[in-house]
Amino acid sequence: MAVADDRLAFEAHKKEMSLALGKDDDAFRQSLDTLVTLDKYDYSYLWSFMGVPIIQMPADVMATQEVIWNTKPDVIIETGVARGGSVIFMAAMLQLIGKGKVIGVDIDIRAHNRASIEKHPMSSRITLIEGPSTTAETLAKVKAEIPEGASVMVVLDSDHSRDHVLDELRAYGPLVTEGQYMVVADTVLGWADASQTPTKRSKIWRAGDEPYAALTAYMAETTRFEADEVLNGKLVLSSSPRGYLKCVGA
Repeated sequence: MAVADDRLAFEAHKKEMSLALGKDDDAFRQSLDTLVTLDKYDYSYLWSFMGVPIIQMPADVMATQEVIWNTKPDVIIETGVARGGSVIFMAAMLQLIGKGKVIGVDIDIRAHNRASIEKHPMSSRITLIEGPSTTAETLAKVKAEIPEGASVMVVLDSDHSRDHVLDELRAYGPLVTEGQYMVVADTVLGWADASQTPTKRSKIWRAGDEPYAALTAYMAETTRFEADEVLNGKLVLSSSPRGYLKCVGA
């Protein structure tokens, strides 16, 4: 007996549930409470990708791979390299697609982290640029690595203070090409009250001085981006809720 092809209905149900979840404030708050509990165990630090620490929530890794697979960018720029797992993850996605490179930008790429990246099987798809992400010199180096006509995605995951993230949004937003995404990491800090703010970090960012405050300010001054309501809707147990923006303008 033939079985009906339910793929379209399955995808439609996913969209419906994602949008509904995005409107469920109770579910989001429960998710935030869970993240606070998990942070006691350095939860985001417990994961690796292809042998290298990735320092990401699993939900954000899944969301980012959906974006990369669906949009197939030629270039992905990430500010904030840390131990290198994220740039390797994104390079691996591009390897599967069969094209592209990742440009990793960080003010301090430590020798041991650079070694982990440069000796990795995915290194041929990674370019590292060391320097403050928003200076003219660093931006010139980044732009020089983007081939003419390339489609460009951006992930912002460096210093999470409001002013720095806003500067990055203004500097890197124009590089994102139509149909591609800009991801603003750690927006969850904007929903944390004083008792929930992570303190086991080298820096502490409290509500109002964090990435979501910067994102909100940036969205008020641009029409090139809109929030992906379906993708953002399902981002619970995530460090970057509502942080996925799609470029809708040339």
